[in-house]
Amino acid sequence: MREHGVIPKVSIIICTYNRSALLIKTLQSLLPLENLDLAEIIVVDNCSKDDTAAAVQVFMDNYGSELDIRYIMEPVQGLSAARNTGILASKSEWIAFLDDDAIPCRTWITTIASTFESRPEVMAMGGKIAPMFETKRPEWLIKPFELPYTIVDLGNRIKEYPGRLHPCGANMAMRKEAFDISLFPLDLGRKGDSLLSGEETWIFEQIRKAGQSILYHPLMAVDHFVPANRLTEDWIMKRYYSQGISNAMKSEGLKGNLLLLAKTAAKIVYIMTDSVLSRSQGKRLLNKCRLESIRGTLHMIWNRKRESAAG
Repeated sequence: MREHGVIPKVSIIICTYNRSALLIKTLQSLLPLENLDLAEIIVVDNCSKDDTAAAVQVFMDNYGSELDIRYIMEPVQGLSAARNTGILASKSEWIAFLDDDAIPCRTWITTIASTFESRPEVMAMGGKIAPMFETKRPEWLIKPFELPYTIVDLGNRIKEYPGRLHPCGANMAMRKEAFDISLFPLDLGRKGDSLLSGEETWIFEQIRKAGQSILYHPLMAVDHFVPANRLTEDWIMKRYYSQGISNAMKSEGLKGNLLLLAKTAAKIVYIMTDSVLSRSQGKRLLNKCRLESIRGTLHMIWNRKRESAAG
């Protein structure tokens, strides 16, 4: 525990919704971490209906003397709203996000703090995310499905995130100044049981537009729980459909919509060609999911056009 009045180096923000048992496992996993005294822990409860509040209170009663930990209730539904509440409540200049079902490695805090300390050009960072499947990994869960399941392994070398890849919310950290211009957009991201996303991509796009560095560090690693109810074809198809909606929500103006439609048309051509050659269960499902993503995009564009005409 830090001395009173000493500002923490890292603010660990854990947003949670109706998963008290998993949350407590995550909180317990913080106890053996190196340099835990450098961090404050902020649990943001996004208006859970289960026993989350009581469970966190018991944890704080048991370990509050060892940890700098706070519990905050955020009544506005949505992961973006919860994250923003955590950011505004944080005291440190470095902010680390951890999912309520993720288990960080022992060097997690050390890696974040030492990297930001020694590399001032780095604005954000992320690392490996290994799956903890509740049941056996399905045979159809091929490599292209790993990112939608937040499975990340870009190797054992420290490097810039390539292409359009960026850290995932289960395991990411930023300098607080990254949010000086804007917090997470409230119209994007998970809300309750919905699978909307895109808020992380939006934030990292702003960081890249500013010419700032986003670093992959293999020693910033977590294990991430994947429940059995997500290991179904229905769930992954719904995940892709929601991603299509999220993609459309990020496009702005006539130019943005035309560009999105052009990309969507190109995807359709590719999928139709690839479907003829696809023989494995995983590849066939992947093309079905891609079509669901397109359906979500077109549905969102159509609804927006209809609302605009009505308004």
